[in-house]
Amino acid sequence: MNIDLSGRIAFVSGSTRGIGRAIAEGLARAGCAVVINGRDAERVTATVGELERDIPGATFTGVAADVSTAEGASVLFERLPDVDVLINNLGIFGPQPVLEIEDDEWRRYFEVNVLSGIRLARHYLPGMTERGWGRVQFIASDSAVVTPVEMVHYGMTKTALLAVSRGYAKAVAGTGVTVNTVIAGPTHTEGVEEFVAELVGADVPWDEAQARFMAEHRPNSLVRRLIEPAEIANMVVYLSSEYASATTGGALRVDGGYIDSILP
Repeated sequence: MNIDLSGRIAFVSGSTRGIGRAIAEGLARAGCAVVINGRDAERVTATVGELERDIPGATFTGVAADVSTAEGASVLFERLPDVDVLINNLGIFGPQPVLEIEDDEWRRYFEVNVLSGIRLARHYLPGMTERGWGRVQFIASDSAVVTPVEMVHYGMTKTALLAVSRGYAKAVAGTGVTVNTVIAGPTHTEGVEEFVAELVGADVPWDEAQARFMAEHRPNSLVRRLIEPAEIANMVVYLSSEYASATTGGALRVDGGYIDSILP
């Protein structure tokens, strides 16, 4: 399958590391001009430079903005009025007993994980529909379906993304624009390494820590390992292509078989 996204412009929120960075790299290798995003201007600039070095000939630019706020999103919209591919990847997570989560923390998780994507899609979808082509994706998690007891507030936000994505897909029905959610399973990122260390102990060697984490906290996984970010990116690149023109309003799983269900 030869995926060619030449001539398309993609924006990936939260793309200086982890899944977002892998998605940016995958889209660039397919020919997309990719806009890297993060809150730290130095980190954004460094990421752009690293990706340009790793993928000669690819086009990267950077926008430092906190898109979880209306002010930050306005900075982005001024710099980047239109895009062809929007990947709502920005997200935060962390363990906390649900009975100890205060109102402000519930709001913070919603604003970062959900409202940021709502805001960006609301801005960019009208231009996509006018042009008759566009791709919007929300990066969710197995936690959207299998609520993790150690971070219910995170799971709640990922469940919300399924509804948001489906609703936006209905709103742009028949326009040539698709909207989908990608359900990522437990993935090997810097943040997850820190999360695993919190759960199993910082002094445990990584291979042992990963094995214990999967066995004790994610036993449903059929691959029995953490997924690599590039594996998530592969699905995102496909959904961004012409090959996925009839796939919209869906929740597509790259979860290593973690969710014990044949649907979605």
